[in-house]
Amino acid sequence: MLKSFRYFLFPFSLVYGAVIWLRNILYDKQILKSASFNFPIICVGNLVVGGTGKSPMTEYLIRLLMNRYNIATLSRGYKRKTKGFAIANEFTSAIEIGDEPMQFHQKFPSITVVVGEERILAIPQLLQLKPATQAIILDDGFQHRMVKAGLNILLTEYKNLYTRDLMMPAGDLRDIKLSSKRADIIVVTKCKSDLSEMEKIALIKELHPLSHQQIFFTDIIYGEAYHLFNKNTFTIDQTTDVLLLCGIANPKPLKDYLTQSTASYEMIRYPDHHIFSSDDLSDIKNHFELLKSANKIIVTTEKDAVRLEKFGTELAEYPLYVLPIEHHFLFEESSSFNTQIVQFIESFSNK
Repeated sequence: MLKSFRYFLFPFSLVYGAVIWLRNILYDKQILKSASFNFPIICVGNLVVGGTGKSPMTEYLIRLLMNRYNIATLSRGYKRKTKGFAIANEFTSAIEIGDEPMQFHQKFPSITVVVGEERILAIPQLLQLKPATQAIILDDGFQHRMVKAGLNILLTEYKNLYTRDLMMPAGDLRDIKLSSKRADIIVVTKCKSDLSEMEKIALIKELHPLSHQQIFFTDIIYGEAYHLFNKNTFTIDQTTDVLLLCGIANPKPLKDYLTQSTASYEMIRYPDHHIFSSDDLSDIKNHFELLKSANKIIVTTEKDAVRLEKFGTELAEYPLYVLPIEHHFLFEESSSFNTQIVQFIESFSNK
């Protein structure tokens, strides 16, 4: 029903698409200027409004690079309560820098995590304050064309390829499909794990890459759940009943996983990047108490977890577990992807 209603919004999509198309033309013709830096900047982005796995891909890159180089992540800090440039430190909270940057900071404390709405200003500030930095990962920066990254990684979800989507508000596209031509690497995410070679070839044909573009395919791997506060691990199995707290753009893969892996689950759904309130806390406790199972737990995502930490006193005794996810490259192509990333960074040491 909702999808049918969105088609009535198609005229607005035409207007929005025309505005974005004109904006891109102005950048392509260099009427609007993009800044380039003689420095390795890797951009992770998409053409839609969330749900393609940008944060797990950023984390994949961090794991790949952190032991080789001094790296930094730069995000806008969506829905944070502050403005301007900020570097995460030991006193930082998700309210100050946003949930995803806070997630990076907590999981990888040795790297530099920066937020700043105006990336063109944030990059020089970052390099001035952290001169040992050897590479920057721009989280969700593909559509922000004031900065021209040296390597663009574009993500598109297997079940919602940008080739099949419409512009907002009738669809989920926030950028025109032609923008995909600016990508160096395209990753089809959230694939089924048994994707066949035939399906792979068909998808590549549909995406119709340019000669310089490489296409990779990933599925999602869920890690072992860990308690939000005491960090003890828990093995979710088919005897477990779950209350799922979820404020992400696309919870379907997580719901599918819990359907297959648990006895049952109930979900409390929140908007993407939801800031949890005291009313939410009461609601969560009430829902959990209503579950009759003896083997019941609460499960949330890593992104939601950083926004629930403020309720440490109230939730510490609850079985509140965080379920991490990672990208896994199909067709044994991770080494090819990794090599391309490392070679890009190494190319600057020869300049």
